Amino acid sequence: MLGRPSPCRPGDDPGALSSVDTSPTIGSVIRRGPGRAGVGPTPDEHEQEHHGAPSPPAADGHVHEDGQDDHDHRHAHSYGPREVLRSLLRAHSHATPATDRAMEATAEGIRAVFVSLGALAVTAAVELAVSLLTGSVAVLADTVHNFADALTAVPLALALRIGRRPPTRRYTYGFGRAEDLAGTAVIGFMAASTAVAAYEGIDRLLHPSPVHGTAWVAVAGLVGFAGNELVALYRIRVGRCIGSAALQADGLHARTDGLTSLAVVIGAIALAAGAPAADAAVALAITAVITVLLWGAARQVYRRLMDSVDPELVDEVERVLRSSPGIAGVDAVRIRWVGHELLADIEVESDSSLSLVDAHGIATEAYHRLLHEVPRLTDAVIHTNPSGEGETRYHDSVSHHFPRRRVR
Repeated sequence: MLGRPSPCRPGDDPGALSSVDTSPTIGSVIRRGPGRAGVGPTPDEHEQEHHGAPSPPAADGHVHEDGQDDHDHRHAHSYGPREVLRSLLRAHSHATPATDRAMEATAEGIRAVFVSLGALAVTAAVELAVSLLTGSVAVLADTVHNFADALTAVPLALALRIGRRPPTRRYTYGFGRAEDLAGTAVIGFMAASTAVAAYEGIDRLLHPSPVHGTAWVAVAGLVGFAGNELVALYRIRVGRCIGSAALQADGLHARTDGLTSLAVVIGAIALAAGAPAADAAVALAITAVITVLLWGAARQVYRRLMDSVDPELVDEVERVLRSSPGIAGVDAVRIRWVGHELLADIEVESDSSLSLVDAHGIATEAYHRLLHEVPRLTDAVIHTNPSGEGETRYHDSVSHHFPRRRVR
């Protein structure tokens, strides 16, 4: 029996099978694509296989399938200002339990961005109050820094929102890349934060200055550190859950801000103890830690933009394919991230004596298993190649176009 996706993986979207592109001389290709006509099970047929017949049409004319928590749920919605604001602040929901897991993951990401933005606003407000009471320039600078860096949530939220748009004839893979591009903006902000932290550390070493109200400064720094670290933990957790590299990078960005606030605390203690050099040394040490975090976040976003995936994910896909009935071998597996969703292009081998209908059925079953067992996979193209002795090499006519790639 196929297992159901874990509830802590909201990006797992088993989808629906809605179209087939076939070739009588090469094999069978199956893929999901809303709005496409083709042979094979329709979304409604696939739903009934798991959950029974759909409910009657609702008052607005569309149908909700009862228990459709693992499959697609797409229909028209209005997008006025009120609806847009509501969709930014909470997850898409209906009276029935029908949800699209990819949309749920996007809503979870947007919710994480705005919740953390509110937390950072409260943190910065506390720091601002302390800076006004004590006249501490260090706390004021940290407050401005936190306010400015909290605004990175805005492009990230917009990117997640843009990623919800359906594919068009120009953007045929959709708009999920907007999320990855937002990740580069977050890296830019992190780099700027690192440069500012390094400058402040050197400036403290060369020009130590007294701090008034050391206790209040320490309290403000601790508030800044705690607020940013909690936001970092939240963003990173949600980012990992939905597969968003940009949200994880923004979590690391919040962590760098927390370390900067911690440097303010240590600096206040060092100055109160009469050791200004220690203040500067700690600030530069924290800058080094931030640089390491920056490198890790930049590498993660770079790999996402270059379509890198964990090799263990490829192994898992191959394992699922080989365990699917009717598949004699796996010729090629190509996987890529688009935002927080996975897309796959796959070539498998099946018995050359099978009819096109049977080959298509094998591809459908393999696709179905992948949707259940590979987290965050939302679309796949599976091409079946004929295997067995005496087969005609149907692909010889195109193999010379791909000298570096095996073409069967």
